Amino acid sequence: MLIRQVAEYIVGGGGKRLRPALLLLSAGATGYRGTEHHTLAAVIEMIHTATLLHDDVVDESDMRRGHATANAEFGNAASVLVGDFLYSRAFQMMVGLQRMRVLEILADATNAIAEGEVLQLMNTGDADLTEAAYLNVIQRKTAKLFEASARLGAVLGDAAPAVEDALTRYGMHLGTAFQLVDDVLDYSGNADAIGKNLGDDLAEGKMTLPLIRALATGNAQDAAVIRHAIAGGGLTDFAP
Repeated sequence: MLIRQVAEYIVGGGGKRLRPALLLLSAGATGYRGTEHHTLAAVIEMIHTATLLHDDVVDESDMRRGHATANAEFGNAASVLVGDFLYSRAFQMMVGLQRMRVLEILADATNAIAEGEVLQLMNTGDADLTEAAYLNVIQRKTAKLFEASARLGAVLGDAAPAVEDALTRYGMHLGTAFQLVDDVLDYSGNADAIGKNLGDDLAEGKMTLPLIRALATGNAQDAAVIRHAIAGGGLTDFAP
């Protein structure tokens, strides 16, 4: 079965599982002692995996976690359809918990993720992207699922509103920091260590924080190189 084949390929590719771990830790910290946190942790990872499948198709990526991406291995159609299946299966599992707050949080999160992806696509090739606009994209595209993970653990643990709010903010800050580091590593990391091609963001015309800051602090020649590279996805504009 294609779904099982693609899913096993993705699971076998590894991953840090940070988002489900954050949910489990948040639930434990707020005193939850049931079993629903295991289901929600799986839901979070399925949603995350679905976003990766779709992202790799949109970005035309061919490497993730040190392996060929699912779209490179099975084709774009299979990746998109399996991603859709994971989304729908995740929501089936959510409904089974019969917790309206859980549904609200995850429905809002998945909607924000989709908005972030669209915003990022609209910003492609825009060298005038502001730091505030960039942060808005990554907080929707990446940090929102971290935020939801931390909040869901608090909801399961029936945490006081102040505690839930604190964990929610923690999740958002952690997710934002995660993406900031990821964007820096796209220019300064080691491809073997981080498991993906360096310079993918530049090749796709994405104006991330390293380039935004370089454009703001560099000289006119530096600015011209950055603008030319972003406009044309020019990896050759930067020396290794």
